[in-house]
Amino acid sequence: MDSSQTAQELQVQSQEVTMEGETPSRQVRATVVQAATVMYNTPATLDKAERLLAEAAQLGSQLVVFPEAFIGGYPRGASFGVLVGSRTDRGRDEFRRYHASAIDVPGPEVARLAAAAAKFGVFVVMGAIERAGGTLYCSILFIDPRQGLVGRHRKAVPTALERVIWGCGDGSTAATVVDAEGVGRVGAAVCWENRMPMVRMALYGKGVELYCAPTADSRDSWQATVQHIALEGGCFVLSANQFCVRSDYPPPPDFVFSASGRLDADEPPPSAVVCRGGSVIVSPLGRVLAGPNYDGQALLTADLDMGDIIRAKFDFDVTGHYARPDIFSLRVKEVSTAPVLYDSDSASCHMLHYKHHHHHQQQQQQQQQQQQQEEQRM
Repeated sequence: MDSSQTAQELQVQSQEVTMEGETPSRQVRATVVQAATVMYNTPATLDKAERLLAEAAQLGSQLVVFPEAFIGGYPRGASFGVLVGSRTDRGRDEFRRYHASAIDVPGPEVARLAAAAAKFGVFVVMGAIERAGGTLYCSILFIDPRQGLVGRHRKAVPTALERVIWGCGDGSTAATVVDAEGVGRVGAAVCWENRMPMVRMALYGKGVELYCAPTADSRDSWQATVQHIALEGGCFVLSANQFCVRSDYPPPPDFVFSASGRLDADEPPPSAVVCRGGSVIVSPLGRVLAGPNYDGQALLTADLDMGDIIRAKFDFDVTGHYARPDIFSLRVKEVSTAPVLYDSDSASCHMLHYKHHHHHQQQQQQQQQQQQQEEQRM
């Protein structure tokens, strides 16, 4: 994406509503990135991310939101050789290649993103495929320009065939909301997690102000989802999606595109749009501030009037005056659920318990002996 394209496609809308004598509310400039991964080339994708951050910084942005799976890639149209009851050697090799494109968190790629955030002075919300042993997670990384990685969210429920290639996040990252200095309280849910009422409530309960919704859904119905979240949560919603054509993926036979679901389907031509974007920024009052963009790769930027949050919650505060905790409540289990736990100090713990119990018995015996001696004297 060159600078002329960016300037041409950029949408900036400033909004400042002040009454006479009123102190203007705080403004935050935010950018949503609509761009494609360099598939199976993570170093090149990081180069692209740095260029996009530089462009957003030139626009004065304080917060930059990237699409779902921007680092590591969203393997749209891939089947990984999976049928019910069988897998193929080719599919296993395809997964091995995808696994190699993922990143460790923390790791050198995260350190590079943190350095870029610091260089350009922006808070970054990055969609990434996270590698943890042999399992991959669709994650969102929260990167502070001063502190580096300050939070992570793993997608709790991958959708459809995504469950073949991605694991499910546990409660420890289910409702991550972080304080971004000078920006606000930032949280995220990925794609169709945003359809899950309890996921949304978990974020609302933590006072999310800038609700990031990276996605791979470019259908018209997605706009209704993000607008509803903005109104329901009284928060800004920043939804970033990729804009991809077939040539953004490796050509066959390295990458076989079967988006139609038919194994005998013809490959789409290189110029065919396979994800049309639809990135958008919506205010807490339900107003569209930037987008939706279906025209190509772009940066969508808007000035967010943070006073709109309280204006919206005057009407509807889902975890405040419009809540009924005496009738309805939600419990979020924010705990890590590791499948194997090693109590390496269990033996020493048992010995300590034994010593404590033995010492207690000795004390009881001494007290009984003293009591008997006193009774004999009497």
